[in-house]
Formats: sequence, C-alpha cells, structure tokens
Amino acid sequence: MAATTVFGLVASSNSFSQTGQSPFPRQMAWTAYNLGSTGYNQAVAIGAMLREKFGVTLRVIPGQNDVSRLLPLKTGRVDFTVNGVSTYFAQEGMFQFANDQWGPQPVRLLMTSNGLSNQTVGVAADIGVQEIADLRGRRIPYVRGAPALNVSMEAYLACGNLTWDDVVRVDFPGYDAAWNGVINGDVDAGFGTTVSGPMYRVEASPRGIFWPPAPHDDQGCWDRMLAIGPYFTKHHATRGAGIDPNNPHEAGTYPYPMLTALSGQDENLVRALTQAIHENYDDFKDSDPGAIGWALDRQVFQWVVPYHDGAVQYWREIGIWTDELEQHNNSLVERQEVLAGAWSEFIKEEIDDQQEFVEAWEKLRALRLEEAGFNPVWR
Repeated sequence: MAATTVFGLVASSNSFSQTGQSPFPRQMAWTAYNLGSTGYNQAVAIGAMLREKFGVTLRVIPGQNDVSRLLPLKTGRVDFTVNGVSTYFAQEGMFQFANDQWGPQPVRLLMTSNGLSNQTVGVAADIGVQEIADLRGRRIPYVRGAPALNVSMEAYLACGNLTWDDVVRVDFPGYDAAWNGVINGDVDAGFGTTVSGPMYRVEASPRGIFWPPAPHDDQGCWDRMLAIGPYFTKHHATRGAGIDPNNPHEAGTYPYPMLTALSGQDENLVRALTQAIHENYDDFKDSDPGAIGWALDRQVFQWVVPYHDGAVQYWREIGIWTDELEQHNNSLVERQEVLAGAWSEFIKEEIDDQQEFVEAWEKLRALRLEEAGFNPVWR
C-alpha cells in the first residue's frame, strides 16, 4: 500500500503541473461555522494554501446555524461547505430538514478533519459523577434548534441506559449559553467537543470539568449509542480541557469539520480539491489545533455519508480506495436514492400542518428505508 500510495502521489502531483494551468476557478466560495470557530479557521487556512499554490481567492462565509451553512450550497451560491454532523441530518431529511423547503439532500464528502479531541459529554466535576449512568436525575441542557447537540446527548444518555425522561431537561437558546449554564450552576453537564472554548472556561471555573467515559469494550453502551447516533466512532482523545495526553479519554467522536459538496458538483473540481488538500497538508496543518485532522492517516472513509465520485477517483488513484470502501460507498448512495424516491412520493401529498407533515414524512421515510433493507434510525 505504501509503495502504491507514493507512486500515486507522484503521478497525481504531476497532473497539476503537466497542463501548466490551475485546475481551479479563480474564485470559490464556501460556507463554514462562525467566525473564530475551529471549522472557520481551518477553512481560512485551506483557502490561504489555495491562494498561494493555485492563485484561488476563497471566500469563506460564516453561517450561524446548520441551515444557513447548507442553504447556499443547496441553491448554488457556494461551491462547498465546511460543515458538521448536520450534513448527515440533511442526507436523511430529518429534524431541521424535515420540511417542504428541504427534504433529503444528495450530499457528498471530499475529506474530513478527525482531530485528537472527542465529541462527548462533559460534566461539572463538583457533582461527583464518574459514569454516564450517574447522570440520572441531573439537570441536562437541551439547546433549541440544535439537533446535532440534542441527538448526540441522547445517544450518550443511552450509553448509560438513560433517556431524556431520566434527567431534568433545561432549555437553552444556544451552545455557549448551555455551557455558561454549567459554570453558573444552572445545569450539571453538556455535550460538546473537548477542545472548544467553553470547555476550558468550565475547567477554569470553581466547578471544574470531568469527562465520563463511554467504554469501548461496553458493547451494550455502544449498541445503544449507535442506534441513536450512528455517526459516532470510537476514539481516544488526547486533547481537551482537563484531559491528560498520557491518560486519553475513551469515548466517541465524529468528523468535524467535513468538506461537503452536492453530488452534482463537477468531478474534476472535486478531484483537484481533494488532491490539493491532501498534497499540501503540511502548509496548513499548524494553522489551528484541529487542522491535523486532515492528515491522510486520520481519514475515516467508512462513515454514514458517501464520498463524491471525484474524491473517490483521487483516492483510488493513490491506492487508498479499496473494493470494500467502494461497496460501502455504493450502499450509502443507494440509501440516498431510496430517500429521494420516498421524498418525491411524499411531497405530492401537500400537507399544510407542520406537525402532521413531519409525522407523515417520518413514517413513510422509515417504511421505504426498511423495505429497501436499510435501518431508518429514526421512526
């Protein structure tokens, strides 16, 4: 594999220089997370590399929420988005995408960033919780309009054999507000990335922070987690607030950010961008603590969203893409086709009431996925 990869890299690198022309348009636009976020910073760093190497001017547009990041991609105003797990929710046509303006989206990946942190539950250290099951009866934040946070929290609660009914739900308007609630003593825990700013503020507060594990050898925990959040993968975090690199935190994570396109994006552009990021990784890897996640050895190719044909072409050329990966990717594409067919069937019903709309869509969606042999995840 190593020899094949090196040869492929040389051959692919030559493909940029043989024509003497940049494979990119002079200008591109991406959406990303808010200003100052690690997702935004990584996008800007990749943009600086593209400008230096290929003369591309990349405009990175910050989006306040999942819809504001994905809508410009859907309407063609941007070429790509550097997004989070809501990419998966968009594929599934669920939560904020379960309405007549959205439905299932044909999203595709190019690359993802998989850093040294975990996406997990942190608790105030002063309450003495050691395991997720100990959160029974505790105050847990629910962030309005943020299914990426709430579904993930629900998945971790399931690891401890808990549901929302077993905890005291406290609503908050946003992510920062929820973690400020931990600092202020309004709630006892929250879901987030171990390296995000609020975690360090909690660590520095009188309450402190503790990360209960989701033990990788606890099959029941992981079966229950993945039944709710199939996008999680097992991971040992060596970076984050209160985490000792010599004593990694054992829990789960998912890619963040992930470079996403729609299926119809030009294959040559996607292939070239995938190659450029891979080959010029050293130029931006130190730009942000999370940027190391773009390294080839940290890529997760068997995930819950398929890769774009242009990206697959490049990964195959350098000897990374296997028959097993192809089979997995084809299955994910087939899932999207089933979802698209179900949506086309459903949208003809013209249901005006939003609650009735969502319930009817979820029912038909689950039915069509099950008929095709897929797990609906949500029913």
